[in-house]
Amino acid sequence: MLAFGAVQAFSDWEDKMKTIKTFLTASTLLGATALAQAADLEVTHWWTSGGEAAAVAEFAKALEEKTDHTWIDGAIAGGGNTARPIMISRMTGGDPMAATQFNHGRQAEELIEAGLLRDLTSLAEEEGWRDVVKPVSLLDSCTIDGQVYCVPINIHSWQWLWLSNKAFEDAGVPVPTNWEEFVAAAPALEEAGKIPLAIGRQPWQTSGAFQVLLVSVVGPDVYLKVYRDKDAEVAAGPEVAKAFQAADQARKMAEKSTVQLWQDATNLLITGQAGGQIMGDWAQGDFQLAGQVAGEDYTCLPGLGVHEVLMTGGDAFYFPSVDDPEITAAQEDLASIMLAPETQVAFNLKKGSLPVRGDVDLEAANDCMRKGLEILASGNTVPDTNQLMTQDTLTQVNDLFAQFFADPNLTPEAAQERFAEIVASAE
Repeated sequence: MLAFGAVQAFSDWEDKMKTIKTFLTASTLLGATALAQAADLEVTHWWTSGGEAAAVAEFAKALEEKTDHTWIDGAIAGGGNTARPIMISRMTGGDPMAATQFNHGRQAEELIEAGLLRDLTSLAEEEGWRDVVKPVSLLDSCTIDGQVYCVPINIHSWQWLWLSNKAFEDAGVPVPTNWEEFVAAAPALEEAGKIPLAIGRQPWQTSGAFQVLLVSVVGPDVYLKVYRDKDAEVAAGPEVAKAFQAADQARKMAEKSTVQLWQDATNLLITGQAGGQIMGDWAQGDFQLAGQVAGEDYTCLPGLGVHEVLMTGGDAFYFPSVDDPEITAAQEDLASIMLAPETQVAFNLKKGSLPVRGDVDLEAANDCMRKGLEILASGNTVPDTNQLMTQDTLTQVNDLFAQFFADPNLTPEAAQERFAEIVASAE
């Protein structure tokens, strides 16, 4: 049975999967001697903000410039928590797309076990992905039992505090340089009619904010003990209590933030209505689309200006098994193009993320992207939560923090107790 809310039985698929696997082996051999014929490739993803749409358009452009294939865009609004179950349902229901976005990590484990996703190992070895993907842990997150099942396409990090320079100028206070200064500036922002902290009220956003606070305020060692080692004693201890106290500060500063979508929260900064936002580096795409300049119109604080460390999570594309030789050949073309150096540069400059290739030229990178590249080069990184916990466990964590930010009567102490219970039962 599948998790993620997509409950499907796979007994009816077993014979079909054996047939498809046999066919894929044969089609791989054929692909070595013949070019893929033109094919329509439906690609599903959850990139629907302005900046995200501009970025994904670079993939479509590259595919159609370099091949005779056609990109059929399958954007699903609502983010991963909404889109992912739909994508999974299509694959388990016998209506697979040609390619689909997930976060690289543990989200696709059961689909792989069911034989619903293609093995890309031959292509990865032929093109030397292990030599160019940096850090190589990103490729490891695409690998199960020694076989590669996805192509990592970017490095996204959550550990950023974005600040509206205009909001602080209107409030008559300096732009903060760290989390403590930001908290101290909140009363001045409120007096000026600003929302101190903009947060969309979707569970993954509030949970993500807590993860950032845990890594940045308390430190990466504690984060790893909780999310990687599943240490319930640490999760219930005094260090994690500091993160819950910081989360309590955050929810008080976000009381008047009533938007749902992250891009609407970002827009509050762009328009000077809010002071700050804890959000991943994908927010840069929307800043750029609005014509804002890093260091002039907005300020970025990696690690909230406390611990400059980044999570090396991000996005990857998986390729469902399909019974169509033209599609299977074209899937490999798309996978190769997505990881090509020129595509990596074009896509990530628009997306606000960092490329997974360590051999590309990013002269056009802005101040914030350069900060991220410097941290990445220093090795101050930790794995993303999707690489450390199952989706079932993360859903429980998301639900907890959705309630925590919505219900001021849920104390930090009570929330921490429930958090430790989730960690204790995590896989």
